Amino acid sequence: MRLKRMADLEVAGRRVLVRVDFNVPLAEGRVADDTRIRAALPTIRELLGRGAAVILCSHLGRPKGRREEKYSLAPVRERLEELLGQPVRWAADCVGPEAEEAARALAPGEVLLLENLRFHPGEEANEGEFARALARLADVYVNDAFGAAHRAHASVVGVAEHLPSAAGLLMEKEVAYLGGLLEDPRRPFLCVLGGAKVSDKMGVIRNLLPRIDVLALGGGMANTFLAALGWDMGDSLVEEGGLDLARALVAEARQAGVRVLLPSDLVVAERVEAGVPTEVVSVPAGAPPEAGAVLVQPGRKALDVGPATVSAILEEGERAGTVLWNGPLGVFEVEPFDRGTVALARGLAQVPATVVVGGGDSAAAVARAGVADRLAHVSTGGGASLEMLEGRVLPGVAVLRAD
Repeated sequence: MRLKRMADLEVAGRRVLVRVDFNVPLAEGRVADDTRIRAALPTIRELLGRGAAVILCSHLGRPKGRREEKYSLAPVRERLEELLGQPVRWAADCVGPEAEEAARALAPGEVLLLENLRFHPGEEANEGEFARALARLADVYVNDAFGAAHRAHASVVGVAEHLPSAAGLLMEKEVAYLGGLLEDPRRPFLCVLGGAKVSDKMGVIRNLLPRIDVLALGGGMANTFLAALGWDMGDSLVEEGGLDLARALVAEARQAGVRVLLPSDLVVAERVEAGVPTEVVSVPAGAPPEAGAVLVQPGRKALDVGPATVSAILEEGERAGTVLWNGPLGVFEVEPFDRGTVALARGLAQVPATVVVGGGDSAAAVARAGVADRLAHVSTGGGASLEMLEGRVLPGVAVLRAD
């Protein structure tokens, strides 16, 4: 898919409204994770270097159309100034007289950050007047907020109807990598999926089955697949109503010629708690178990994959041309149940394949493992990444198409 490129826009001496994704976690009034801010820096610096006056707009949290100070972008402004190494002007609203005056006063080479777009109900409703009010602030529009591209909101879709528009550098990169997985991946293609529920990834699995060679499953969703085979999973998370879906997906994979790797060992414990005693349980290979065969004892839960499972996935990664990973392999927020996920991240950083990580918790995991810069691409979009991998056309991408 070809997008309108920022390089083709005339921006020197002009005001450029840039939709960024600064929806970052805050703690005690400061930015707790600046990954998304850093991801926008190349586009901002490119525009500044070409003589543009840059006006940034973003949402943060879910204030539901009203002003809530806990969702203010003011802490983001402070961190952005540190990262850019220059002052960032501030407008306490994103539309209206104050925003318009701040935009008019902005000189080439300067940056202005507008207050949270979602303080206005017109943003999420994609109201025409709100989109026009944003468009009045600038001469040109650039969308670099892939993480919001699946939302048909005013700042994502509406503004593009009123100004010359293009994709930012991050948006271009996201679409190129994720689109490349669907259009022309290097083979063999290994897909590693984790997370809690089979139903959350059903669309992704079904869209990818004709394109992949190996599907490796972990996390809570793997518990459901193991239960579907007949294993008693104790008190593990097993998706209610997901057993038939898991069986159907295994049958579809077999029909598509895709090998399915389920965990060969699991880390179990009585509860999700740091420092709790754990045990590694091996999953017997071979024929399906007898009905009701116990894999995880009553009162215990499978909370992570074991080292043998990680090794098996990485062996496939060594042979692969392309690897897509989306979703943690365990309850990675709590030690020691992060070990499988962190070990996979560090292992994938060493394989020769093109490795793409599909945003959300997976992106947080590779950041924790310290290997984000050693992978081909780590997506900044959680829901947007999933929807694109499901084959959906994202509204924020569709309005930027060049063809």
